[in-house]
Amino acid sequence: MRLRLVPQETNFDFFKYARATFGASVVAVIASLAIWLLVGLNFGIDFLGGTTIRTDSTVQVDVADYRAALEPLGLGDVVISEVFDPNFADDQHVVTVRIQAQEGAEAVTPEIIAAIEAALQASVDPAMTFPSVESVGPKVSGELIQTAILAVLASLGAILVYIWLRFEWQFSVGAVAALIHDVILTIGVFSLFQIRFDLATIAALLTIVGYSINDTVVIFDRLRENLIKYKQTALRDVMNLSANETLSRTLMTSGTTLIALIALLVLGGDVIRGFVFAIAWGVIVGTYSSIYVAKNVVLMIGVKRDWSKPSDGGAGGPGGTQFANIDA
Repeated sequence: MRLRLVPQETNFDFFKYARATFGASVVAVIASLAIWLLVGLNFGIDFLGGTTIRTDSTVQVDVADYRAALEPLGLGDVVISEVFDPNFADDQHVVTVRIQAQEGAEAVTPEIIAAIEAALQASVDPAMTFPSVESVGPKVSGELIQTAILAVLASLGAILVYIWLRFEWQFSVGAVAALIHDVILTIGVFSLFQIRFDLATIAALLTIVGYSINDTVVIFDRLRENLIKYKQTALRDVMNLSANETLSRTLMTSGTTLIALIALLVLGGDVIRGFVFAIAWGVIVGTYSSIYVAKNVVLMIGVKRDWSKPSDGGAGGPGGTQFANIDA
């Protein structure tokens, strides 16, 4: 017996509430940008420069004790966070101590790191261990920010050209609009909940771009087939038909991917939690945008369906009833 999340044949009108869904997307994008500008992102050491020391102890964590131990060292702003993980033993307590790069120094020096470790062992737990110490200089972090922005922009540009060559330019505009929607909403969530934003998050954003465009291309592929097959059907109805025909595949793929991501989110540990959360969120908004953003943009722009007539909005314009051989 085959498992189906939706009936074999559906006839949903995905444009019935087009103004509400598209309006909600626009509001969400504006809100995400506003939160990003007003609140900012909780950049990790990768982008700020500095040092992260991970401690492992059997003593119950009291952040005040950690802060009191480090205060005499005069390190400036120090962020102390307890790490929770279901894989930890009952008496295992892990903390990350983030120290921003000191003024005039490329990174926290080995002498300061040794002093920090000694202070914590003296004041908190003599048996405390330090499984990892990560340092990034300010110069390197600035280059990483620039490279990360270029990587995301380059991926969007490449997809714009790819969709343009594979389909028509209207499809590429719709696809890239959906991808920008996904990326901005993900950044907005990270800013709202102050989730650590580091290089792993950039990798997650690029993964989201790839996953979302895959969903969109599946629908566009079916739309292209149906545009040739149903030459007398209105563009809006052909789009609805295409989305309904691919709905089962879309939900099955997204659902199974989410199951795996939720398992990783719960059991994967603190190191990959931000990365997995970004991808899980991206799968949800990517599936939504494939259906409710990309198609809406293409419908608003219109697809020229009779290339033998001028594009003047008349019978031979985007709303015509003949179709160009867009497979050519």
